[in-house]
Amino acid sequence: MKLTDLLLGEFDREAPRTRRALEQVPLDKDDWKPHPKSMALGRLAGLVASMPSWVPLIIGQDELDLTPPAGQGGQYRPPPTSELVATLDKHMASAREILSKTTDDFLLTTNWRLRAGGQIVGDDPRHIVLSDTINHWSHHRGQLTVYLRLLDCKVPPIYGPSADDARFL
Repeated sequence: MKLTDLLLGEFDREAPRTRRALEQVPLDKDDWKPHPKSMALGRLAGLVASMPSWVPLIIGQDELDLTPPAGQGGQYRPPPTSELVATLDKHMASAREILSKTTDDFLLTTNWRLRAGGQIVGDDPRHIVLSDTINHWSHHRGQLTVYLRLLDCKVPPIYGPSADDARFL
């Protein structure tokens, strides 16, 4: 089996799990945080919805600087809460398209760099970066489900039943 098929399969399995979590995000709590150091709910939910957009970036660019010099990068603006699922769908379609067009050789033999303020903080083969991206996506989705629980919203089943999954109550 090709590496690209394995990665596509994993993204395809994680997308509906992510969709179920995003569907539970309340529309009126964008600024809510469980702790002053925590990310606001709207920003976190937007990040979870947008993370598949990293796939075209990892495949189509050689690097990203998280903190570029002033005037050389845009500030992240999360999508409106009402558009989270549509955002996920849009980015999944782009991720699937570019991943299906790339080759295993490209993913195995070319590196991708992550910089912060010009300094290299990561330099790994693209297949590793893509795998780490899926793990990172799952991590933030997990954070999101904790926020949902703290807000007394339904927590959907992700890898198995949740306490709110009526099929198992």
